[in-house]
Amino acid sequence: MTKALSLNLLEESYGIARLAPTANIPLWVIGPGFMSLTRTNEELSVTCLEERIPATAQASRGWRALQLKGPFAFDETGIISAVTHPLSQAGVGVFVVSTYDGDHVLVKADDLARSISALESAGHQIAYATPDK
Repeated sequence: MTKALSLNLLEESYGIARLAPTANIPLWVIGPGFMSLTRTNEELSVTCLEERIPATAQASRGWRALQLKGPFAFDETGIISAVTHPLSQAGVGVFVVSTYDGDHVLVKADDLARSISALESAGHQIAYATPDK
């Protein structure tokens, strides 16, 4: 049996933008709500409220964020798989962002109802939260 987790479904719609690896951090990312920046040798990924991403940006839009209620110890195992396994079994693709204190699992808005059903069937609890301010 996998550990039952509590997740907050954030209200807003999110997007994930891909910028050049040498791009400056864009000013449009700054503001309320969950956001994440990750730079690799190949790209700068920006995850933020969808409404802030310029129409001209290369981006995937229409994501909903499920915030795993942490914090979790760095050596605690199975946290992400406890969420991604039932979603995978339900045929739902995910985008995962980890932070120091916890994790966010994003699913496409079209898959949200199926995602919530799969997670609740796996014993997880979903709460409806307002965006981080």
